[in-house]
Amino acid sequence: MKAEDLRAKSPDELEENLLALRKEIFNLRFQRTSGQLESTARLRLVRRDIARIKTILNTQERAAEKTDV
Repeated sequence: MKAEDLRAKSPDELEENLLALRKEIFNLRFQRTSGQLESTARLRLVRRDIARIKTILNTQERAAEKTDV
């Protein structure tokens, strides 16, 4: 996912994406433990996507706080 694509989404959509990515990383960890994981790079990509979404959500919340004051 690209950051500019994520910024265009609403906070609700971002939360949904975050939940889906957390479920995916949970499953990937199980696959890694059981030796069934084919692409170890996917773990890294999912972790980075989670970080991107959390960063954008945090930025949007701070911007909303500034406009409220």
